[in-house]
Amino acid sequence: MRVYLDNNATTKMDPKVLEAMMPFLTEEYGNAFSMHIFGRETGIAVSEAREKIATLLKVKSEEIIFTASGTESDNIAVRGVTKAYKNRGNHIITSSIEHPAIKNTFKDLEQDGYKVTFLPVDKNGVVSIKALEEAITPETILISIMHANNEVGTIEPIKEISEIAKKNRILLHVDAVQTVGKIPFSPKEIGADLLTFSAHKFYGPKGVGGLYIRQGVRVAKTITGGGQEKKLRPGTTNTPGVVGMAKALELAYQNMEYEIKREEELRDYFENKIQEKIQEVVVNSKNVKRLPGTSSITFKYLEGESILLSLSYLGIAVSSGSACSSDELQASHVLLAMGIEPEFAHGTIRFSLGKYNTKEELDYTIEQVVKVIDKLRTLSPLWNEYK
Repeated sequence: MRVYLDNNATTKMDPKVLEAMMPFLTEEYGNAFSMHIFGRETGIAVSEAREKIATLLKVKSEEIIFTASGTESDNIAVRGVTKAYKNRGNHIITSSIEHPAIKNTFKDLEQDGYKVTFLPVDKNGVVSIKALEEAITPETILISIMHANNEVGTIEPIKEISEIAKKNRILLHVDAVQTVGKIPFSPKEIGADLLTFSAHKFYGPKGVGGLYIRQGVRVAKTITGGGQEKKLRPGTTNTPGVVGMAKALELAYQNMEYEIKREEELRDYFENKIQEKIQEVVVNSKNVKRLPGTSSITFKYLEGESILLSLSYLGIAVSSGSACSSDELQASHVLLAMGIEPEFAHGTIRFSLGKYNTKEELDYTIEQVVKVIDKLRTLSPLWNEYK
């Protein structure tokens, strides 16, 4: 049996999404910005996709721009805002558990002379509101906090953060790559001034993302070129990708309530069985609001890479951390920020469920995880020393 439990990294494209994209991969191939009939046809499709996404997110269509990825959206938002508002200040705030797309962008800006504050989180990965309030200065121009963490699934108190930002006239960017299409909300409801999303996280195509920019927020150009996407993301529009993203989000909203409940039930069943059958395991962020399909489990006295590779050999795909940094043999910065000891952080596996996963797949996974952990622990000096 092959079981895919790495849906926070990427998802399988829905067949209905591919069906919607096919005409624009074959016959309707005109450049959406061309004035001739071929361009007008694809231009209409792009406009309709933008309107559909805006309607689902309860925003205006002119507040949505298309990009190539969540990472690109994050960069346009953060670099564009800091450049546009540099006359107002040079202090920016983020959290210590952000995705590398934000974390490394902030570190890069720090090298360019910006003052950066990385906020601490508690043992569940929740950003400290007190630390945020204490960090704000008259020079603060931007706060960027993820809506939900990609590794442990913790959902952050964005509304509360937004109220603090607005009170201090600071812009708020939200990396919502892990929540758009998974849980119901809108950028306006949570108070985001800018918000990032990516199609391949909700069963759409890879290579296309989006950025919501509230009307009135200034974002300076970070890429130069033509006039596409308000000159913020110049380049030929990925028409098939844009059409596919709109279709994927439409499908996600149609089944969201049902899917949230189903994934939560499967996740809880999986975690309870693992804790029942294996000693010395910890389910991270279990007692706070988190994504319905995310389960981060620490298997003490083991290396996560060994667990991951053993499960992969058995046809089970999981992650030992963020997929964007999974080639680095370092303990997850997210888990370390949550206060998990490095030796235990190394033994953490993320199981992320999606709409195609079944109970039968989880039963097979539980059975194999039990065997793998038992085998690896017999070879572990740390486990033998603990016993």
